[in-house]
Amino acid sequence: MSDIPQGLLYTKEHEWIKVLEDGNCLIGITYHAQESLGDVTFVELPSKSSAFEQNSVFGVVESVKAASDLYMPLDGQVIEVNETLNDSPEKVNEDPYGLGWMIKLKPTSSIDSSGLLDAQDYSSLTGV
Repeated sequence: MSDIPQGLLYTKEHEWIKVLEDGNCLIGITYHAQESLGDVTFVELPSKSSAFEQNSVFGVVESVKAASDLYMPLDGQVIEVNETLNDSPEKVNEDPYGLGWMIKLKPTSSIDSSGLLDAQDYSSLTGV
């Protein structure tokens, strides 16, 4: 589980959620997802202040192998977008849980973790 950090929440679609002290959340894709995609060449993210419902598509990651939709793990409004990924999409491969984060979200309701996975459950899902 070295590639699956503790303390984050995960989706079955391979997004991760880090709940910040202020209640907002950073969202990105997992190490497993970026590894499956291969070299990321482009990331399409929503504009700041876009609102999304849980499980709706909020962006796309393109790689040398494929394009993959990004699914919103929570209801909320985008309050920040990682603009660095416009010029350096490879950050998703290099540091998926750090510099490769994608959006900061302000949840519009309390976080319901019932449909989300902890690190151990995500490890079981992926076999990592």
